[in-house]
Amino acid sequence: MKNTESFSREGYLRENYHFFHLRDTAGQERDFHFHEFDKVVILLSGRVDYAVEDATYTLKPWDVLLVKHHTIHKALIDQTEPYERVIIYLDRNYFDQLMPQAGLLKCFDAADQRQQYLFTPAMEQRKELESTLNAYEQAAAKTEFGTQAMLDSIMIQLLIRINRISISGLVRTEKGEVQTDSRIAAALSYINENLTLKLDVGEIAERVFLSRYHFMRLFKTQTGTTVHAYIRQKRLLYASRLIREGMPAAEAASKCGFADYSGFHRAFRDCFGISPGQLKSQSHAK
Repeated sequence: MKNTESFSREGYLRENYHFFHLRDTAGQERDFHFHEFDKVVILLSGRVDYAVEDATYTLKPWDVLLVKHHTIHKALIDQTEPYERVIIYLDRNYFDQLMPQAGLLKCFDAADQRQQYLFTPAMEQRKELESTLNAYEQAAAKTEFGTQAMLDSIMIQLLIRINRISISGLVRTEKGEVQTDSRIAAALSYINENLTLKLDVGEIAERVFLSRYHFMRLFKTQTGTTVHAYIRQKRLLYASRLIREGMPAAEAASKCGFADYSGFHRAFRDCFGISPGQLKSQSHAK
């Protein structure tokens, strides 16, 4: 396997997929963040809560967490015991082109639509999952003819098993100690459905029957970020998608509510680490 130190936990995946097997006593991950790729988290041991958008889940060993691209999330890790997990980054375009009829990443879309991200495999599914993970790591340790092809085939098997778990495994809906207020959930839905419109914090607060001050304080408590930061990050994500789809950067900025292009350019670079023009070039090259 390649050195994981060359890969950032945010930004862009420069491979078709990447497989991590990590064991450490790290503390809390960086604040809420997102990826341009889909992400699988399989807990092997340890204690961790995962906040995904407006829900917080307590993972148990062999739980499978599906985080679709552009989904804001973070991990809250208990440092009293080692945290061991498998994390897989997946390039959607690659798998859609590789097997367009298979729907290998369909599980992410379904999880996102249902807003149910955590699954517990049945015992037989767990055994199959463990066997497939072991097979991948054993193949990755070799440098013989056909190694990459073998890894690709095992990764496809792994995605099939994950899809089957998402369909027939136990859906975990229980949350950790942090409970999401229904008013904040409604506000999040409204924001995500109206990113191209003017979003006024006071008006959003009124929609969920809270004062502006109480709404802003509750929003920060529930999500870990401010209302303005959340809206800006979501708009930048939407703008990046429009740019990847071919829309000129200035038009994408305007459509996503940025009146000043220079301000958009700075915010975009701060968020993604590259400029809108570089993103457009990378998308065309890919």
